[in-house]
Amino acid sequence: MNDEAHRPEQRAADQQRSAALAVKHAGLSPDDLWVRYFALGGGTNPATVDDYVHGRGALPALERDVLALAVNERLDELTSSYRATYSRPSSAARPRPGLFAALVKLLEGAQSAAPDRLPAVAEAAGRVLGVGLTLYLVDSGRRRLHAVAAGGRRRASLDVDRTVAGRAFREVRALPGDDPESRALWVPLVDGAERLGVLEVEVEHVDDLEDPELHSHCRWFSALLGHLVSLLSQYGDVIDRGRVQVRRSVDAELIRSLLPPSTAGVDGLVVAAALEPRDDVTSDVFDYTLSESTATVIVLDAASQDGCAGPVAAAAVAAYRSARHAGFGLYDQAKLIDETISGRFGGSACATAVLAEFDLVTGRLRYLNAGHPLPLVVCPGKAVDTLDGGRCRPLGLGLGLGEVRIGERALAPEDWVVLYTDGVTTARDAAEVPFGEERLADFLSREVTGAHPVPETVRRLVNAVRDHQHGALRDDVTVLLARRTDPARTTPWNGGAR
Repeated sequence: MNDEAHRPEQRAADQQRSAALAVKHAGLSPDDLWVRYFALGGGTNPATVDDYVHGRGALPALERDVLALAVNERLDELTSSYRATYSRPSSAARPRPGLFAALVKLLEGAQSAAPDRLPAVAEAAGRVLGVGLTLYLVDSGRRRLHAVAAGGRRRASLDVDRTVAGRAFREVRALPGDDPESRALWVPLVDGAERLGVLEVEVEHVDDLEDPELHSHCRWFSALLGHLVSLLSQYGDVIDRGRVQVRRSVDAELIRSLLPPSTAGVDGLVVAAALEPRDDVTSDVFDYTLSESTATVIVLDAASQDGCAGPVAAAAVAAYRSARHAGFGLYDQAKLIDETISGRFGGSACATAVLAEFDLVTGRLRYLNAGHPLPLVVCPGKAVDTLDGGRCRPLGLGLGLGEVRIGERALAPEDWVVLYTDGVTTARDAAEVPFGEERLADFLSREVTGAHPVPETVRRLVNAVRDHQHGALRDDVTVLLARRTDPARTTPWNGGAR
């Protein structure tokens, strides 16, 4: 082969032709191709990818390689002999230790390990993969990433908003370090759709940072490790201790133990939520459940004359789950919560709440509002709308003898439903200016047009409210966002969270 074939322009042209041929043999539609490409971390829009495949445009080398990997994975499924070429020598020429062996090593090591041994188990499995690994977990305020290293090795924490590691966490995508000499790849650590932190992956050669096969391996490794972090945290404190920077009160521990994961997604819907307590004493709570065809959510703010609203909120969410498990509809769910609060606490307690039910097939939203701030619907390109139906008295004060009319709204794909407690809009700055409904609507209008994953929008909103009060919350702040998604765009990597 002459030197001409090695010129970058010629190799790029050859790569484009091989990609076009491979796509043809893979039988992938433009949409299917782009979804696979996006799932592997591709960052180019569908039209540009389609133009490249048909010879009408160009892509950067890394994007070409991600596309080639997406096509080749499909060809592997078809056991085809056709392959798309990469812009540089593939790691197949110098095989990387097997992903399967590394995953087995991780599972075997974690099978009977104490939670505090998980970092060492992960590092050992990383060596099988041919890389060094350090685990970083995000703190409860989602502002810093804290290293959880084997042997108790200490490392400086990393700012979520000002570091490459934080950007990988925020955007849910793998990123190389910003130092030209860095051999670190920062990989989001996720459990399903929930973001837990990042992995610092140290490679042997700088060129490996652009290896699409390594990126794919790290995503699979992260998915399993993230699940193990969540699992082992249930029966050990060491992992969770690194994420809790302030001692929790008894009420706060009670509520935290009842909360579901902060993010979850199924075909058709992504739910993300956050609860920031005031002075670590919380009266807020949220909950949800997801199924193949239906999702139900609740956001609740309890109040008690004795100032101890935590047990009221806990009893309310327990009643909600009991009603839900029994198959009750929205009205009967609210009725059981109402009866539980009044029966256990007399007239000294109540709770405002929004209960909602999403039909994932039709997009229909049904909701009930018990004295709570009005939910919002945010549609891309349209004004923020309020949901003012389905109203009744706060729970614990008696729903009354009359039938409560359930509110309804038809949701289109990409519509957002926003539930929040009054700690968001009543938050005041030093001049006593509230955050307010208008500022909230403006924030959401900007966010819905951006590219942030749903949990990142929740994090940014909570931070905006906290910053408005200069870091000192006067009331609990709870936010729950539910976004109707297009199942065709949902990927295992982001859990539909983009």
